[in-house]
Amino acid sequence: MADEPLTDVPESADQIGDLQRERDDYHDRWLRKSAEFDNYRKRVERERREQADQTVTGLLLELLLIVDDFDLALTVDAGEGGPAYRKGVELIHAKLHDLLRKHGVRPIDALGADFDPNVHQAVVHESSPDHREGEVIGELRRGYLMGDRLLRPAMVRVAKP
Repeated sequence: MADEPLTDVPESADQIGDLQRERDDYHDRWLRKSAEFDNYRKRVERERREQADQTVTGLLLELLLIVDDFDLALTVDAGEGGPAYRKGVELIHAKLHDLLRKHGVRPIDALGADFDPNVHQAVVHESSPDHREGEVIGELRRGYLMGDRLLRPAMVRVAKP
């Protein structure tokens, strides 16, 4: 047995070259599959973050409708028992605003600002000699930003000459 030749040992330079090319081919395939998997992992993570953001955005938009109702309730005179009613509504209103603030939601300061179609939705254009052209003179519904992203535009009245 010791005298038998090894059959796995390449006998020529051509065979060695073929084996090196095969090795390089397998290495190249491995690198490509590794890169594909890394791209897949990153895409799945990005899609998961986007879906979570959309879910939070949907919830916050629904909460903003409740905030609008509270804003309106605070402008109504409750008559008898009004101070206690108003105090209760103010407490709930404050808690909602704290929750929104905790999630990075902040109102857009529209009154007195120049109209910006990126954050304002013009509902009414009014002639007003006391204001400059394009100035926001009234807010019909507050707008909100989440971080630097627009969550909901402010519905505003804009002055015209």
